[in-house]
Amino acid sequence: MIGVLQFPGSNCDYDVLRALKDVVKTDARMVFFKNQDLSDLDGLVVPGGFSYGDHLRAGAIAAKMEVMDKVKSLAAQGKPVLGICNGFQILCESGLLPGALGRNTGVKFVCKWVELEVENTTSAFTSLYTKGEKIRMPIAHGEGRYLCDEKTLKELKKDGQIAFTYVGENPNGSLENIAGVCNREGNVLGLMPHPERASEKLLGGEDGRRVFEAMVNYIKSRK
Repeated sequence: MIGVLQFPGSNCDYDVLRALKDVVKTDARMVFFKNQDLSDLDGLVVPGGFSYGDHLRAGAIAAKMEVMDKVKSLAAQGKPVLGICNGFQILCESGLLPGALGRNTGVKFVCKWVELEVENTTSAFTSLYTKGEKIRMPIAHGEGRYLCDEKTLKELKKDGQIAFTYVGENPNGSLENIAGVCNREGNVLGLMPHPERASEKLLGGEDGRRVFEAMVNYIKSRK
């Protein structure tokens, strides 16, 4: 069972639930942030949106909610935790992933399809891609500029934690064109592009489907 974590202001939760249940054909359920019982979950997705209206910083308030202690426990058990867009911001703000997401360099909200390069194929979410493969997914964010200090960047490169990078135009000014990063263990991934919006041909592309398929495969391999 994969949970989709809902905070006040989440708005991509049902998109992710559909991708999991109807496209990937796996068991999934909504998890409201006040629900502290995640014991039945084999994995979790923190979806996109504008949790708490992006007050203070995007993801900063959600990251302080009590349920995040449960999310950290899932991750510590080796279960896969995926953060998409606002979910990526929440994972960084909570310390589950290194770095931070800042305001786009152009200041404006950016919503369009982008080309990505797959940098990591060993995580729980990227194993069905080929290293160096070019894929397409849409982005939709105002605070998607990935930032970290020099020491952290060196560690990300050394440990192979950079999962996806933007190809060509850097839509938000992210350091080193970074679009997604994972933890050292590879069971926590955050990315700004939306794989759930690129999971079916009807939506304009299905390159994102493999993120969820790989997640399901990873869960099965642990059982």
